[in-house]
Amino acid sequence: MPQEVERQYRAILRNYLENQNELNLYEGQTFSKQLIQKNISPEEMIGIHRSALEEISPDIPTTIHHSFDLLIEVMVRYGLALHEHQNLIQKQENFRIEMDLAANVQKTLLKTSVPEIEGVDIGMLSVPSKEMNGDYVHFLSDAKAVGIGVADVIGKGIPAALCMSMIKNGMDSVDGADKDPSLVLDIINRIVERSVTDSMFVSMVYGGYNTATHEFLYASAGHEPALHYSVREKAFHELFVEGLLLGVLPNTTYKHQSVHLEPGDFIVLMTDGVTECRSQEGFIEMEKVMQIIEDVKDEPAQDMVEYVYKELILLQDFELRDDFTLVILKRAA
Repeated sequence: MPQEVERQYRAILRNYLENQNELNLYEGQTFSKQLIQKNISPEEMIGIHRSALEEISPDIPTTIHHSFDLLIEVMVRYGLALHEHQNLIQKQENFRIEMDLAANVQKTLLKTSVPEIEGVDIGMLSVPSKEMNGDYVHFLSDAKAVGIGVADVIGKGIPAALCMSMIKNGMDSVDGADKDPSLVLDIINRIVERSVTDSMFVSMVYGGYNTATHEFLYASAGHEPALHYSVREKAFHELFVEGLLLGVLPNTTYKHQSVHLEPGDFIVLMTDGVTECRSQEGFIEMEKVMQIIEDVKDEPAQDMVEYVYKELILLQDFELRDDFTLVILKRAA
């Protein structure tokens, strides 16, 4: 035990017992900083206090002496618990800092910009439920075509972010926005299968729209089916096409299908954060989601996706339980 600490505390205690004023209490508060710097535990401080008190007042009753023994035992347990608690808080803070850093890196590396192409109106919104986004949107475009990939990584956190960076690299290697969607998924599947663990998979839908033919070609790797809204029929049609999740098997064959867009028709691409929204009463039916989209079918695409998000988050009492990603591609009327 540092003798200098004992000497200083004895003087502080003597002054307080004799005067009992605010200045003496302030000296005690200042002294506590030295205890932290010298790493003196709570039970050690009780021993210092006991020794100083015995020297100042030798006639302390025996019961008071015994009470210090109990207090030391209490403070030993308290000190250990406090130390563990402080370590836990520090670990949580370090983890939060790492997650914030990773989220910022993700936003920078995976930043997506919506292309502007004559005759096409595109709206996109992707909102993570936590710091890291498990959804990813990628656009390919030229003067006559636009390609849209929407992926959902089954997994969260930093591993999911790394997986999405591989998807981005794969998409960047695709030559042209008019590439066959089935070939695009084949390229991404080979990259994902070689690079991720058996416990991580990716669902993805990729579609390409040709502004000359007005054909939308699409393929899916176990993803939520896209929707086609027909202005003429005033109805939605599910664009379902079979396809295995990315990363399961290296030699997977994907098939594509196509749909023709009339003026005013639009395509809806999304993740399960849209299709599996839950309110207090249970899952929100897909018919309700379609109705919300149809209510604003005549609005610009970006206004549509933002409206749908606001309505669905309201139905969920402002609690986003999963990453939300919605892309709408409209043929100009």
